[in-house]
Amino acid sequence: MNHLADETSPYLRQHADNPVEWFPWGDEALQRAQAEDKPIFLSIGYASCHWCHVMAHESFEDDATAADLARWFISVKVDREERPDLDSLYMAATQAFTGSGGWPMSVFCTPDGRPFYAGTYFPPEDRHGMPAFRRVVEALGTAWNEERDRVVAQADTLVDAVRRETRLAESMAASEVGAPLTPEKTIDPYALIDEVVRGLAPGFDPQWGGFGPAPKFPRPSLVELCLRHYRRTGSERSRQMALTTLDGMAAGGMYDHLVGGFCRYATDVRWLVPHFEKMLTDQALLARAYLHAWQETGLDNYLTVVNETLDFVLRDLSTPQGALYSSFDADAGGIEGSHATFTLSELEDALPTHLVQPTADWYGITAAGNWEGRSILSRPVGAPLQRPPEIEEARLLLAAVRADRVQPARDEKVLTEWNAMAAATLAEAATVTGSAHYARRAEEIGEFLMSDMYDKGRLMRSWQAGRTRHLAVAADHGWLIEACVRLSELTGKRVWRERAHRVGQELLDRFWDDEAGGFFTTGDDAEALIVRPKEYLDGALPATNSIAVDALLRASALDDDEWARKAVDRTVSAAQALLTRHPGALADLVAALPLLGGRQEIVITGDRPDLLAEVRRQWLPDAVVAWGETDSSPLFAGRPEGSAFVCRSFACNAPASTVAALVAQLEELHV
Repeated sequence: MNHLADETSPYLRQHADNPVEWFPWGDEALQRAQAEDKPIFLSIGYASCHWCHVMAHESFEDDATAADLARWFISVKVDREERPDLDSLYMAATQAFTGSGGWPMSVFCTPDGRPFYAGTYFPPEDRHGMPAFRRVVEALGTAWNEERDRVVAQADTLVDAVRRETRLAESMAASEVGAPLTPEKTIDPYALIDEVVRGLAPGFDPQWGGFGPAPKFPRPSLVELCLRHYRRTGSERSRQMALTTLDGMAAGGMYDHLVGGFCRYATDVRWLVPHFEKMLTDQALLARAYLHAWQETGLDNYLTVVNETLDFVLRDLSTPQGALYSSFDADAGGIEGSHATFTLSELEDALPTHLVQPTADWYGITAAGNWEGRSILSRPVGAPLQRPPEIEEARLLLAAVRADRVQPARDEKVLTEWNAMAAATLAEAATVTGSAHYARRAEEIGEFLMSDMYDKGRLMRSWQAGRTRHLAVAADHGWLIEACVRLSELTGKRVWRERAHRVGQELLDRFWDDEAGGFFTTGDDAEALIVRPKEYLDGALPATNSIAVDALLRASALDDDEWARKAVDRTVSAAQALLTRHPGALADLVAALPLLGGRQEIVITGDRPDLLAEVRRQWLPDAVVAWGETDSSPLFAGRPEGSAFVCRSFACNAPASTVAALVAQLEELHV
């Protein structure tokens, strides 16, 4: 009997009809494994993962494979997006065992969850140097029964490797003799930014942008560090690395020129051929990077990307309850990208004759095509993205044709971390552009998170069809703090400042490591795993401790209180050895460090929309802005109404009562 039909994860429910007797991760599966003395086959993936679908079709839908698994193992299926704690642990094991990782992740564990063998995709028969999945299952099942001591010893070795990897910061700190514990005195944030940017230069692609060879992944944090380095130093090289990368991504097929939004990554050097899945996280982080680039440069292309990306999110990922779904698959009807590409003949069928050639020229659609006989829509790098009327007319017609095609599946679960990330970006975009639509939706998402995502006072990770599941991890809290801060800056409402403080206290209470410093991934009320992980190294998303540091510093600045300062200092201290040796691997923490000693607070008292508009016009990455409803915070206490107060490093300038005076003071913050 398969046990996945009632799960909140669409990915798990995709496997509910498999002949494999799948269990979700939990006590029932672990107790069954121990009662029957069977090892666990742990399969981790996510709904929009192409090779997860392939392995499911080839192996998990096969009766003979299901019988083999039932004979030797208890089979457990995990959605990595619902359980990032499990994913990070078993990915560390997979990388330790194979030297690489990815999804689907296939891990074989002892009945108590300790991994002893790991891999990713396994084919149904031997090919390309990979063993057949059934052969792996039989060999490992036999080993468990006949060579138990060797299997257990291998598990012990892998668990040790996982412990070292997931507690890397502490291991490195322990090796640093006499390492000081005063990061604000020993770490120069701007020197670290310089070092990260210098480290990017050798791998930068000057023609197409990006860092490193294909496949090319968007790294918005690195782009923003280059922009920050440029504005402080005037380095044209840093500016080139940032803007060429943004231009290349926006021109290529990784950007969806018909309906907006970004695909996960590009398989080629010129960002043309994407892996077609679309994830909410990429939209949120990339839209934020393009927004900041627009503020810095005033280039219209960047604002176009921001608007089209956020419009795609709100149009195609919104839930009826006001939150946001997670992703779209790469596949449509079993064929990757079939929904998004066109041939010249399809263009001729869809458009009036007078629009065919101009549209083909605009989007690079040719008879030969640029990918498997079809054309991925693109633009020349740096060419305008703002469409003339005839091209906009054609775009709408093509989008309608595309909407009638078989569509990729949508992962309709709501994740706290991802929604908070999007709410923060929407709030910031509304603050900068004045969009009432973005402002309304940002606040709706924030309200949903603060109400529907709590169960009996505990923040939860995942929601689907009215049900919450899985305790929130530290990153959920960190991004929710960030969203509350940005909503406070957008609305001026006191309630968002109070909520930022409250969620910050929850983060400190449940996830803080009082012994070694830093924040654990899982709360003190979560189930015990083989290792309690702690994340410092950035991946596709900012590391947990990076977002915790940034969010706590901003939240505490809103009430001018030091309630989070000790934890932040100790977190950075714990990462000091890593920061010193590998700052590029902690780029998001590096970006947060200027807030430690150089935090900028801008307080606007009274009804001064002219002063507020000037603050919002500029990109001030190290500033926190307070205005609107006042409270007992020292930020407002004793300050006369009708002025702006610009403070840096706990010292304030004279009140600025005119826009000209404020501009002069803000200019000093750019240095």
